[in-house]
Amino acid sequence: MKLTAFTDYSLRVLLYLAANSGRKATIAEIATAFGISEHHLVKVVHFLGKQGWIATVRGKGGGMTLAMQPKDICLGKVVRDTEGNAVPAECFEAGGGHCILSGCCELKGPLAEAVAAFYAVLDRYSLADVMTNRRALAQVLTFHPARAASGMAAT
Repeated sequence: MKLTAFTDYSLRVLLYLAANSGRKATIAEIATAFGISEHHLVKVVHFLGKQGWIATVRGKGGGMTLAMQPKDICLGKVVRDTEGNAVPAECFEAGGGHCILSGCCELKGPLAEAVAAFYAVLDRYSLADVMTNRRALAQVLTFHPARAASGMAAT
C-alpha cells in the first residue's frame, strides 16, 4: 500500500515537531528541512490543526507545536484520517466500481484483510514509539544554510 503525499507530509510534520519539541516551528522551516513545497504544507498543517494534533499560532512569533504528547498520537489514526477510506482495488469504491469480475471475484476478502492488517500494525505505534532517535532526527532536520542554498534538503 502506497501512502499519498498528503499522508507522507503529515507524518513528516509530526516527526519534525516531535524532534524539535519545546519550540515553535514554521511552515517555511519544515518545507526547507524536507525540501518540499510550502504550498502543500499549508494544507497539511491546516488539516493537522483541525484534527487536534498540532497547535498553530498566526502572526509575529507564530508557528506550530504538537498539541498533544507524542505518546498520544496513534500512527494508525493519523494514516486513516489522512488517507481516507482505503481503496486497494476498484471494487472497494462506493458502488463497487465497474469491474466485470465483481460478481464472482474472491480477491476483495484477502485485500480487505491485508488493509486491516496494515492498520493493525500502525495502531500499535504512537509518534513517541518512532522518536527513540529524537536527537539524531533533530540534528538531520536542523536548518543548514549550505544545504538550502544548494537545493539539497534532508529527507
